[in-house]
Amino acid sequence: MTREQVEKDLPVVVGMTGASGAVYAVRLLQELVRLNQRVHLLISGAAWEVLRLEMGWPVKAGDWPLFREKAGIASDRVSVHDLGDFSAPVASGSYLTRAMVIVPCSMGTLAAVASGASDNLLERAADTHLKEGRPLILVPRETPLHLIHLENMVRAARAGARIVPAMPGFYHRPETLMDLVDFVVGKILDQLRLPHGLFRRWGSTGEEVGEVDRT
Repeated sequence: MTREQVEKDLPVVVGMTGASGAVYAVRLLQELVRLNQRVHLLISGAAWEVLRLEMGWPVKAGDWPLFREKAGIASDRVSVHDLGDFSAPVASGSYLTRAMVIVPCSMGTLAAVASGASDNLLERAADTHLKEGRPLILVPRETPLHLIHLENMVRAARAGARIVPAMPGFYHRPETLMDLVDFVVGKILDQLRLPHGLFRRWGSTGEEVGEVDRT
């Protein structure tokens, strides 16, 4: 079995925190499910509040059935965990994963990751990915950034994290809000080495395999 085949069978850990940009996480989950990727999902208390405010979903913390319904991810490929459950598989480095994505990543969670904190399951899973040398992708969504934010990004990057800010490009000529969302999600999938056609790549004609269909 090749390395690519082994990685394909490993789950992705997705953490949602209280920064603005819940739609990025929801869209990523939809794409991972579409790709038949196994997922372990962790949602902070503040992230549930953002889902209510930004997405308009009448969800309460821990209301997984309604979350699945609203997100359209009624799939047994997605396992969900309470942030206080340190007995969950993703709390241990012995549990193999493909990667972890924190999207959106709040500045508080960034600070915890940069300092090696493990006060909840999400932070513990992130710390585990760094110590095991596995991909940890942080998608910060904040502006403006002060020096502590920037220094924490540098500390996390030096420890091995990949920083993928929620900064959509415009060279693919976005026509809708979701085009901008898909650009960021596509960049995350690129870091996961998963195929997608969420945006037209620079220099492409739009005819390449996997390119987005705008018809």
